[in-house]
Amino acid sequence: MIVRFIARDGSITSVAASPGDRLLDTAQAHNQPLEGTCEGQLSCATCHVVVDPADFARLPPASEDEEDMLDLAQNATRTSRLACQIRLTDALDGLTVRIPG
Repeated sequence: MIVRFIARDGSITSVAASPGDRLLDTAQAHNQPLEGTCEGQLSCATCHVVVDPADFARLPPASEDEEDMLDLAQNATRTSRLACQIRLTDALDGLTVRIPG
């Protein structure tokens, strides 16, 4: 499956991922600038991404804890999510996310 990352400068990187991988792990394995300081424990928002609106409905809803962390994220939007909380599936093939500024 393919995931596309849009960098702060607008450049697009398409990477291969496997079903079951966390989006954060895929991003970090391909040198995308997502910290993931809390290592997926929902105690920070350093893996905040903005999901392309066309893809947002394909994701399962965010948990209440994730929503609480997104309230702390800079430049959060209606389609913001935490990459540590997105498990990739075949249904998400072609997912596009933007790294916020």
